Amino acid sequence: MREALVAAAFQLFLERGYEQTTVDDIVALAGVGRRSFFRYFPSKEDVVFPDHERCLADMTAFLAASDKEHEPVRRACDAARLVLGMYAENPSFSVQRYRLTKQVPGLRAYELSVVWRYERALAEYLRGRFTGRPDGTLRADVIAAAVVAAHNNALRSWLRSDGLGDAGAAVDHALGYVQKTFGRAAEPARAPVFISPAPEGYPDDVVVLVSRRDAPLWRVVQELETALGRA
Repeated sequence: MREALVAAAFQLFLERGYEQTTVDDIVALAGVGRRSFFRYFPSKEDVVFPDHERCLADMTAFLAASDKEHEPVRRACDAARLVLGMYAENPSFSVQRYRLTKQVPGLRAYELSVVWRYERALAEYLRGRFTGRPDGTLRADVIAAAVVAAHNNALRSWLRSDGLGDAGAAVDHALGYVQKTFGRAAEPARAPVFISPAPEGYPDDVVVLVSRRDAPLWRVVQELETALGRA
């Protein structure tokens, strides 16, 4: 019934236009009652995006199943690929929805609210992974926004091409840029630390630290604390 309602809705949207189609029109074509429609969809807008709630739940579960062994930026990128999978399941429907959304301002606003929820799910996961780091919250929010922007850039290019080509390759390329920019490989190498005894003439509690010139200050402090803890 859910699929029948979606099919009826899009048939009418294409024939009459989105604004000119009512819920009563949709249920009449599908051969069900209004109560059946609202059992599946809270509003007419929701019938345009029937799978986003499931996909958001899948993404949230995927991130919740992460552990410390997962590199956080890569994990966030992998979570975004779940959204691509939803679109790629039915390219023709996804292209139809993209065209419809471009034509209806209300649907564009609805889509933005959906995208924001994906971004918040990613940001919450990354905030948890970056807890205790300097600018951890800022880093999490920036990376979450970058993941969504990269994914959507590739996805929309694919949709504009009428769903032709390899959507997965395009999204992988875009998300690869995010991983190179923000992932573990992009971070400066751990600052090498050498702790020497106090030079002659200095108090015994003085130490000498040697570190890479390009190491960020927070990394130097972290290494110093670790070295002193081992002393």
